[in-house]
Amino acid sequence: MLQKLSRKILFDWLGFREIVTEPLPDKCVIALAPHTSNWDFIIGRLYTTAIGETNHFLMKKEWFFWPLGIIMRRMGGIPVHRNKKMNVTDSVAEQARKADTFRVCVTPEGTRKANADWKKGFYYIALKADIPILLYGLDFKTKSIVCTKTLIPNGDIDNQLQEIKDYFRSFTGKHPKQFAL
Repeated sequence: MLQKLSRKILFDWLGFREIVTEPLPDKCVIALAPHTSNWDFIIGRLYTTAIGETNHFLMKKEWFFWPLGIIMRRMGGIPVHRNKKMNVTDSVAEQARKADTFRVCVTPEGTRKANADWKKGFYYIALKADIPILLYGLDFKTKSIVCTKTLIPNGDIDNQLQEIKDYFRSFTGKHPKQFAL
């Protein structure tokens, strides 16, 4: 019922379409960009439910206040304390290694504001857990959810981060001026 409703809202009412050629493995990091609006979260949750899947997501701890925090955690949310060194990458990578199925969605920009200095935690989670990174673009211009590339982290973060940024170059966020590469 919820899956059908999510499909109806996302694909029929909102007019989004899915262009996904990469298989969704049991374990992966989903890098989602551009992230320029809170709508990105809503569209992402609708999409995940519409395709009948689940995933965790990283989000700043400020969203985990009572009672919203209970809902966020139940949906798979993992709070991130951005101003403290909390070893989030180690913790999430360990969760991924121990689980039979583990997918976590991360927005590499780390904020909805323009930020060309992308966070690298998503990469380190995948590297430490030895899992692939699926690149999901959310394009509001074409109303498309796109995943046509999987990246296997090899430790050459500078070159691979540039490859990731190049992939996302053609996508248009809800607020295009807030997306920086």
